Amino acid sequence: MELRQLRYFVRVVELGSMGRAADDLGVVTSALSQQISRLEGELATRLLQRGARGALPTDAGLAFFRQAQLALRHADDAAQAARQARLAGHVSVGLAPSTSAVLALPLMQAMSERYPDVRLRLVESLSGNLAAMLNARQLDLAVLFETESARRWSVLPLLDERLFLIGRRDLAGMPGGRSVRIAQCTGLPLVLPSGTHGLRAIVDAAFARERREPHVVLEIDGLAVLMDAVRAGLAATIQPGAATVRLPADEMLRIEIAERSARRRNLLASLSDDELSPAALAARVTLKAVATALVAEGHWPGATLHEA
Repeated sequence: MELRQLRYFVRVVELGSMGRAADDLGVVTSALSQQISRLEGELATRLLQRGARGALPTDAGLAFFRQAQLALRHADDAAQAARQARLAGHVSVGLAPSTSAVLALPLMQAMSERYPDVRLRLVESLSGNLAAMLNARQLDLAVLFETESARRWSVLPLLDERLFLIGRRDLAGMPGGRSVRIAQCTGLPLVLPSGTHGLRAIVDAAFARERREPHVVLEIDGLAVLMDAVRAGLAATIQPGAATVRLPADEMLRIEIAERSARRRNLLASLSDDELSPAALAARVTLKAVATALVAEGHWPGATLHEA
């Protein structure tokens, strides 16, 4: 099996056509088809279904395509590292919006200082979306809040976040003090993520344990817009402390939820070690070190390092 064959196959799948792939690669279609046929012969399975609509991957071809993409990227990274005689390549990291607010910039700075030849790609999205991207190998690693361990991921508990009631001081019904119980939040207008969001499940479960229901007046799945609604005085919210790091310190009340069940665990999930490039392995170590330092220095509100 040759890298050239992998590149040919991947390009055919990406473009959906032997002819378009041949033009893009600068080879004749017959030579491209011959190399694909040799690859199928070596693997003893059909990878492409050729027809009037072009070339589409079979089930085996789709599985091979994902691994071929990974192999080609690692080969390119290895070649670049050899040319530059130091760690190089690229790595994709996924962060949820609240995590990104506190972790993204310090991570970018640390990677720039330690590995200037590694190109970092940051993706900000909901934890469930990041998990799907990790599973499709569109990300190398991500900080998630829930995971399914059966997917050949490497999962490391990173830290735990306490949840806070956050709202304007003049919001009607907003309690005072340094901590508040869930029962005291009953009746207070809340803006929360929708039911598909992991944080919403934690909040709903905390209310259910007290045989109460949250008074949800708005559902918003974007952190920036959600916090805009809170700043405008439309409702309070329940979020981890990281959600407030971009707000002026005296602009809102941030009251800790007293119940221990109102916690969110952050997990550092990545592809398995044998699938990660050297650049991705370095980024994983750097991310953990940066997160640890942020917690130790008090820059991650309400966070504590996970105790093994």
